[in-house]
Amino acid sequence: MPSSLAARKGALASKLSSRPAKKAKLEAKLKPKVARKGTPPPKASKAFNGSEKVHNVTPKSEPKGKGKAKAVAEDTTGRAQATPLPTSFKVIAGSYEKLLYGLEGTVSVEDSDLKFKLKPLFIFPAHISCIKAVAASPNGGKWLATGSADEIVKVWDLRRRKEIGGLMHHEGSITHLEFPSRSHLLSASEDGHKGSVNSVAIHPSGKVALSVGKDRTLRMWDLMRGKGTASTKLGKEGELVRWSVDGSRFLVQTQSTIDIYSTDMDLLHTIIHPSRLHDVKFCKRVNGEGEVLFAAAEDKKLSVYDVPSDEDTPPTVIAELIGHTNRVKAVDALQIALPSIPNSSRTSTTLVSTISSDGKIRIYDLASLPTVPTNGEKTQLTPVAEYDTKGSRLTCVTLADGDIAIPQAANVNGKRKRGEQDKDEEGESEEEAWSAQEESEGDEDEDELEGEGEEEDEGEYESA
Repeated sequence: MPSSLAARKGALASKLSSRPAKKAKLEAKLKPKVARKGTPPPKASKAFNGSEKVHNVTPKSEPKGKGKAKAVAEDTTGRAQATPLPTSFKVIAGSYEKLLYGLEGTVSVEDSDLKFKLKPLFIFPAHISCIKAVAASPNGGKWLATGSADEIVKVWDLRRRKEIGGLMHHEGSITHLEFPSRSHLLSASEDGHKGSVNSVAIHPSGKVALSVGKDRTLRMWDLMRGKGTASTKLGKEGELVRWSVDGSRFLVQTQSTIDIYSTDMDLLHTIIHPSRLHDVKFCKRVNGEGEVLFAAAEDKKLSVYDVPSDEDTPPTVIAELIGHTNRVKAVDALQIALPSIPNSSRTSTTLVSTISSDGKIRIYDLASLPTVPTNGEKTQLTPVAEYDTKGSRLTCVTLADGDIAIPQAANVNGKRKRGEQDKDEEGESEEEAWSAQEESEGDEDEDELEGEGEEEDEGEYESA
């Protein structure tokens, strides 16, 4: 382990064990205010020293000063997940050509087999420069955030297909977007650290985050107070940082190298991937225990590493998701409910979406992974669904919840639950259903983005 990391390992470990790190110099420079539910949003947030910013997204109907949010389950990707699981999903991808693609994914049973289908919902130019980051809010997939080289973060109502506003708090290309919760959005750009912020990762607890950038530094942030608490020199530029699903370890990726650390900054393993990496992501297994690590790379495939619970055992490649004809640029995963399958006890699975410079969006079923390492043999998974953008150079992707099946008996006080309100009325066209929904007043999902940007005109975007 490099001596510079060993000397500073206590800072990160002490924070995660609820003992505040004493970094007087750093904390004196960082005096942000993180917006919380029930409080007025910041006008021009300078949280996290300009490198990362937390934006408040709060439903109008939610009472001010509301108590703690209800507990929710975690899905196999580590994101907070509503119960029950969604029965459909949405895929949103950005491109160098400024186009934003939205697809709806459905699952059905035909001849006792699962059939996955993708159909376009919308295709339109969302920014005036290339789209570099997309993120969908958890617990229903209400909000969509897009970030661009035009230095603007746009927030969209994904269900109503409306632009809610633009967040213009950055002075550099947007590099990362993530929803820690349904009501907060974290953004990062090239204007922070002592150079560009390349990546941010939020701990599964939602209390702390890590960031890496061109200053070759790993920084840690207290999301409860909006303050930097620790930093350490990596000796190289970290391109991506990711937490494991259980929060017991994290990784920093640089070019073709993945360094995996424990929470006390011990370097556990270094993976040298055979080709240049573009994205990495931890995910829980569908079958069996433990986690896997996705590695999207220049070699036109998504490699799947087995990550043993024993920290002394190095990760090994157990599978490859194949089918692309050019570099794989990004990956995301989402757990969904499955329809009833004859003679099967399967009730859910995890879908993996990849995008590539070949212009294809592909979907894979993670249930096909082997349950145990295969002694060096690599299982090859082929896509269960795909969509061709006809040549767009795709840059980023996110998966969002679709409909949630809720029994009619679950309706309370005559209000419709999510999953019903997005469905078209029988005999209505999709456009008519959207129009009727937009004109309705008093809908329980009439949410609004609070803060700067809400004064911008709402722009409806077109269906594909």
